Amino acid sequence: MSIASIWSLFTKILDICIVWLLFYFVLKNIRNNVKMVLILKGVILIIVIKILSQLLNLYTVGLLLEYIVEWGPLAIIVVFQPEIRNMLESIGRTQLLGRHKVLTVDEREKMVTEIMKSVEYLKRNRIGALIVIERDVSLQEYIDRATKIYADISNELLSNLFFPNSPLHDGGVIIQGDRITCAGAVFKTSMNPNVSKKLGTRHRAALGVSEESDALALIISEETGRISIALDGKIAYNLTLDEFRMTLMEELKPKTEVFYDAEEESTGEEHE
Repeated sequence: MSIASIWSLFTKILDICIVWLLFYFVLKNIRNNVKMVLILKGVILIIVIKILSQLLNLYTVGLLLEYIVEWGPLAIIVVFQPEIRNMLESIGRTQLLGRHKVLTVDEREKMVTEIMKSVEYLKRNRIGALIVIERDVSLQEYIDRATKIYADISNELLSNLFFPNSPLHDGGVIIQGDRITCAGAVFKTSMNPNVSKKLGTRHRAALGVSEESDALALIISEETGRISIALDGKIAYNLTLDEFRMTLMEELKPKTEVFYDAEEESTGEEHE
């Protein structure tokens, strides 16, 4: 095989990989964006009707769809400009190499222990709180506008940050790795029309940040003391403390560790 043919094969593989990555990031962000999902459904519906109009010789319908297909992309860009911009920003914020810090087992257990102590205290005293844990998608735009802290996670610090009438009580706390990066962060609320109107601002903010990133949002209700977790645009509402802890531990596991555990289990089964 000549160098030219090897180079040609390499460029073709690279071309396919780049296109695959683009589709992956677009589809991943569309899944987490309610309005973009609606746009995609509308486009698919138009394509289906267009095909049917050609098969059934529906001239008038076909003519109208011609205009929609011709001017539709421009209309979508104009009308949904904020959503498209948010999707592109989300792609740009994604860290290709994963989390900025992979926690060890001890660090993860210590982090969960401190968070759970604070959650139990906040739940018992019905103190509202929103704790957002950054993962692969950067939350720097929210950190920039919040009050910087850069402190180790501790039950005392978390509880004091959300203490009623404190300056940072109403905002959210952002955690990066095993450190509290900032407090008083303000997040965009969810625009999902299917979200229950009974949910308060904290729950909507938690859903909002989970829709546009892969962050883990922990919520304590000020009115009821109920604890919930928002992830991937969905919310697990009114969890028990055990359910809350298990979800937190599972979601904070490094991806490589998950694969390692799976391999370990399969090896054990083979030996049995």
